[in-house]
Amino acid sequence: MILAIANQKGGVGKTTTAINLAAALAMRGKPTLLVDLDPQGNSSMSYLDIREAAKSMYDVFVDKDVRLADVIMPSSQPNLSIAPARIALAKLESRLTGELDAPFRLKDELGALNGQFHNVVIDCPPALGLLTVNALVASTHLLIPIQSSYFALEGTDDLLETIEKVRQRPNPELEILGVVITMHDKRTALARDIQEQIRKVFGDKVFRTVISKSVRLEESPAYRESIFTFAPDSTGAAEYYSLCEEVIDRA
Repeated sequence: MILAIANQKGGVGKTTTAINLAAALAMRGKPTLLVDLDPQGNSSMSYLDIREAAKSMYDVFVDKDVRLADVIMPSSQPNLSIAPARIALAKLESRLTGELDAPFRLKDELGALNGQFHNVVIDCPPALGLLTVNALVASTHLLIPIQSSYFALEGTDDLLETIEKVRQRPNPELEILGVVITMHDKRTALARDIQEQIRKVFGDKVFRTVISKSVRLEESPAYRESIFTFAPDSTGAAEYYSLCEEVIDRA
């Protein structure tokens, strides 16, 4: 499974979902790769000291002599490897303008790994530019995190339109695996109303598991740990493991 985690709206829990879902998949004993395509590099920094990375995903995209296999680094968690990002990725769009193979570079690089990883999780930036398109072209499945807040569904039409364009030509096999409601505060009537609205729009594509708003989930990346080692008995750990089970069942 190659799973892109995308939503062009920022602050909806994409990176939190990417790092913890990748960790949960790795905990099941399957080699898992977390590809960071966000120039902020938060997924990378959640597991690595990025200063130790000689090369990053930027080099993979712009230098034909640098392969994806060259930048992959092991994490402290068994079965989990990281392909790190740096802020230089923000320059990628202008660097690759006009190059016909630009949307296919990640797909080609993942193909060159020859099935080394059972699962690949791709953390996309909060935009529908070239990086996100690369992720959608390369992926078998897409997971959309949506925060249960007032502006939850803002921009989802643009994302769905982009998905359809990718399906029409470069990747007709791309499947929306599901929508996960994140940062949910069940104590508020507004959050409950938004959750109901999201379920009305996306129907059975919405995962049963809802990710609650959690201080533990916010703290764990600072210690370069997933929620499963940082706070294994927390609600966040239980919810992300439950989400992992649903993802595996659907994929």
